[in-house]
Amino acid sequence: MPSRDVTIASASGLHARPANLFVQTVNGLGLRVTIQKEGRPPVDARSMLGVMTLGAKHGEVVTLAANGDGAEAALDTLVAFLSIDHDQPAA
Repeated sequence: MPSRDVTIASASGLHARPANLFVQTVNGLGLRVTIQKEGRPPVDARSMLGVMTLGAKHGEVVTLAANGDGAEAALDTLVAFLSIDHDQPAA
C-alpha cells in the first residue's frame, strides 16, 4: 500500500473546517485512504470523527496511505491538499 508523509499546513490543524474539507476530498477520490499520526493507529480518512480524533495540529507530520487503482495519484492530491493552509481566507 503506497504511503506519503506530509506536514499539516492549516493553522488550526485538522480541526473543523480543514478536517471537513479533507474528508470531502478523500470521499471524492473513491479509494480507501488512512491517515495516521505518529504513535497512534491509522484511521479511516473518509470518517470526519476519525480524522478529528487524531488531533493533528499545525506543523505535525501525518502519514497517508491509499489502496486501489490510482492510489499514487490520490496520495499526491491529498499531500497537496494538506500542504495548504485552509484556514486562510480565499484570495
